[in-house]
Amino acid sequence: MRVHVLLFDAGSDQEGIHSIELGGRTVVLLFEDPDDAERYAGLLEAQDFPVPTVAVLDRGEIEIFCNEAGYEARFVPVGFLPRSDEERLLIAPPERNMDVSQWKEQQAASGGASAGEEIESEITDPELEAFRRSLEGLL
Repeated sequence: MRVHVLLFDAGSDQEGIHSIELGGRTVVLLFEDPDDAERYAGLLEAQDFPVPTVAVLDRGEIEIFCNEAGYEARFVPVGFLPRSDEERLLIAPPERNMDVSQWKEQQAASGGASAGEEIESEITDPELEAFRRSLEGLL
């Protein structure tokens, strides 16, 4: 089975895969639908994140890569509907991202940390959370 992942600097020596942090785990999203992957990439771009490339890869190969790298591969099927705040991050990126202005240098210095990793947002303002959910409902 083929899946769609988000890559930064695809094909270069600095290539990195997009990941998110969920409960202390580094998760790589494997989109079944290319449109879902493109939409997620667009949402990252709207947050002034570097624009990723959607790449089509074999699901088994990317799961092996994730396992060897200590990442969790999370499959996002067509028509996925989140049932929790954590699952919402599988269809829309967190509101806060890691500072990626120098991610290439940070990656080299850390010995290969995943480029484009995000941190999970922690919203404490209920009004802001309600607004975020209403925006997600428009997607």
